[in-house]
Amino acid sequence: MTISRREFVKLMGLAGAAGMMPGSIFAAAKQPSNLYEVPKFGNVSLLHFTDCHAQLNPVYFREPNVNLGFGYGLGKAPHIVGDAMLQHFNIKPGSIEAHAFTFLNFDEGANQFGKIGGFAHLSTLINQLRDARGPGNSLLLDGGDTWQGSGTSYYTRGKDMVGACNRLGVDVMTGHWEFTYLDKEVISNVNDFKGDFVAQNVGVNEEALFDYKFADFEDFNEDEGLAFKPYTMKTVGGARVAVIGQAFPYTPIANPSRFIPDWTFGIQDESMQNIVDMVRDTEKPDVVIVLSHNGMDVDIKMASRVSGIDAIFGGHTHDGMPAPTIVNNKGGKTLVTNAGSNGKFLGVMDLDVKDGKVRDFKYRLLPVFSNMLEADKEMQSYIDEVRKPYKAELDEELAVAEETLFRRGNFNGTFDQVICDALIKVNDAQISLSPGFRWGTTVLPGQKITMDHVMDQTCITYPETYRREMKGSEIKAILEDVCDNLFNADPYYQQGGDMVRLGGLDYVCDPTAGMGKRIQNMTLDDGTAIEADKGYMVAGWATVGSKSPGRPIWEVVADYLRDQKSIKIDKLNTPKLVNVKGNPGIDAYVKG
Repeated sequence: MTISRREFVKLMGLAGAAGMMPGSIFAAAKQPSNLYEVPKFGNVSLLHFTDCHAQLNPVYFREPNVNLGFGYGLGKAPHIVGDAMLQHFNIKPGSIEAHAFTFLNFDEGANQFGKIGGFAHLSTLINQLRDARGPGNSLLLDGGDTWQGSGTSYYTRGKDMVGACNRLGVDVMTGHWEFTYLDKEVISNVNDFKGDFVAQNVGVNEEALFDYKFADFEDFNEDEGLAFKPYTMKTVGGARVAVIGQAFPYTPIANPSRFIPDWTFGIQDESMQNIVDMVRDTEKPDVVIVLSHNGMDVDIKMASRVSGIDAIFGGHTHDGMPAPTIVNNKGGKTLVTNAGSNGKFLGVMDLDVKDGKVRDFKYRLLPVFSNMLEADKEMQSYIDEVRKPYKAELDEELAVAEETLFRRGNFNGTFDQVICDALIKVNDAQISLSPGFRWGTTVLPGQKITMDHVMDQTCITYPETYRREMKGSEIKAILEDVCDNLFNADPYYQQGGDMVRLGGLDYVCDPTAGMGKRIQNMTLDDGTAIEADKGYMVAGWATVGSKSPGRPIWEVVADYLRDQKSIKIDKLNTPKLVNVKGNPGIDAYVKG
């Protein structure tokens, strides 16, 4: 059974229109003397991280100051930033939690509290929590985007992260960027992974089923046409826990399908409902959870349409939410969580499970501050060893940052602008286009920009650049398409990234307008209006279709940084926004 209305009311009280718990557990309750003091509660402990993007060492990561929501998302998590987020979750301004969960006073907080994440430090925290809960009482979940995002993951084809997750003790994972390696590499990595890789929505297309090249893969289900296990059963704290996997549904659209030609993806509500019903009927679980890489908005909609799920542990959109969203559906209620990115957070959901149902729960999203957690020696030794062959290259100092270089946010970040400026300068272009990826670490003022940082921003398996002429109408069509992906009124038409980044081009954006009408008044940097039928020289990278002819983007950016030596952004090509006044998803926005 799902968690009942009465149980939620008894525990926390229902929130108002926002549909949220009244505040984060750590903020609403008496603050423990130790940030990582999480007393044991109940008998089932579910630990969750997601979207670490192969960051084995501690990093800086600035949260967004723009995460706009409209309609269903206006004023609700995850579309709240800055002061609005502090108020929403009852977080004290200036606190260590305020630094972890918002962009506010980022540089000051980063200097005060230090870096976040790092698998050696995450390992220490996980071991501490698992030890406190006792053997067999916890489950470690990885929401995916684990094997991609660093130089070492690229060079080892994700093997470095498989080894790290095995040492971390990951029990179950699902995927997204994992599928941007070749299909044979994905299968090899899943075979090497000691936990369960689950994905109920990844099928084998009918044509490939006749002579499937991975027919001997242990998890392949020929009868159901599924490439991986749809779910797994675990016994935790004496309770039977079902974990159903939901991989990123738009993988062949957002990433090159040529790497994984035999596999199909999708949201598949009906399939999810059938899996939940089947699992509840045949496996008789006490708890049913979904380990998802949908993105938080999609998870919230799915939770409203599919009943029988106690909790969704979500990823993809990098939303570090201090408390779950409570979603109503015909079967009761479902908790929806999202645990940020880059190894910055660890979600801890403790459940009191009795008589075949969840009676009570507590939730904390713990920031992983490397200065406050001793590095696990065994994990650190592994990290040092796996990075050793590439260390000299990755440690190369290319330039010095004269301001904070970051990415995350609906529109251009300063490190994105560096990439766009590099494309224009090195490729002699008028305009540049760069994907609105949400991964990519932050560099502080005065910090040396290394090749490691560049790889953190650009490291994908289709990094080739291009330089070609585009008509003004083509450029507008690209911007409109990506903007619709970001602001479509239906979450199921959103793919979870941010707006395409631009160099050399300004525009006005109305996120509330319909498709084809959001992008207005496009001009070059000098103010010259873009003409629909005129050609412009455009440089870019990360084409999803056929392979581009140019050098990898990291070589282009590295050349630019070596030449510049120090980096301060002259102009940030952020759009002028209209119809966003009073929206709690925007704070301290500067039009470049």
